[in-house]
Amino acid sequence: MDALSEVLRMVRLQGAFFLNAECHEPWYVEAPPAADMAPVLCPGARQLAILHLVVEGHCWIQLGGGQPMRIEAGEAVVLPAGDAHLIGSAAGDAPLDRRHRVALRLPELALARYGGDGDRTLLVCGWFAFERDIPNPLLAGLPPLFRVALASRAAGPWIDQSVRYALHEAAAGHPGSTTVAAKVAESMFIEAVRAYVDALPAHESGWLAGLRDPHVGRCLALMHAQPARDWSLEALADDVHVSRSVLAERFAALVGLPPMQYLKRWRLALAARLLCSGRGNLARVAEAVGYESEASFSRAFKSEFGLAPGAWRSQGPGPAGADRGAARAHP
Repeated sequence: MDALSEVLRMVRLQGAFFLNAECHEPWYVEAPPAADMAPVLCPGARQLAILHLVVEGHCWIQLGGGQPMRIEAGEAVVLPAGDAHLIGSAAGDAPLDRRHRVALRLPELALARYGGDGDRTLLVCGWFAFERDIPNPLLAGLPPLFRVALASRAAGPWIDQSVRYALHEAAAGHPGSTTVAAKVAESMFIEAVRAYVDALPAHESGWLAGLRDPHVGRCLALMHAQPARDWSLEALADDVHVSRSVLAERFAALVGLPPMQYLKRWRLALAARLLCSGRGNLARVAEAVGYESEASFSRAFKSEFGLAPGAWRSQGPGPAGADRGAARAHP
């Protein structure tokens, strides 16, 4: 399994559509932080990623005091941390007329009309959540906002047809339609991330850039596929078919950590996931992530997360205290 798929599996991506809107100029929405919408959209979640897909027409989005960005039909914009933003029919640097402010009904999967009598934009919005407290290199590697042209990708026609079908089914309330819509939403988010990775400049660094590098990407895939294996830098380099020095230098330059340090953090992130799920005793969890003794595992885990494995597990998979909330975003 490739590293991106393994991370998505481990952090348990879940998502759904929450808005199917026909917006007519003039209109704008003051979107609050997604965490404020979580009690309605995904009860129990502390943070949500947000995706807006323009199906027809165009609109503008502005994050904080940044430059407004125009989104055309077939493009999606993703806010991985769900930051507050403005989205509407006019550029955000123009004075806003409060009469044009739209109050959305959420969630609303039946096509809902908003705005005035001008040109229309069809807008589909989705939320996405990850399991709490588990280090997430994917989110750590994404910018606060990014735009991708989904329609121009090979999956573009499938996404367009699938989104329309899923929303129609969900609005009609057909049996199983909620699950269908959720899977389509999750697939759309993953495709947006893949599009972002494909478009990264050649000089870019970070975990996502590492996925695209032939040597570093292969190394990541090996460690994610077999985390408990007794890896050494030499063994990884042999399997990647480069020298140890080349692999170590390239990996650290892109990912920001030496390969063996990354592997240690990834193993402990997996252990945190296993402990949350209540699978096995501490000795079995330690063995599953490549530690020969429970004692060495416990020391490493407490050093990484600030809690002993038993204390971490006793808190369960739900919201936790300040120490647990400080878990690193990068393995």
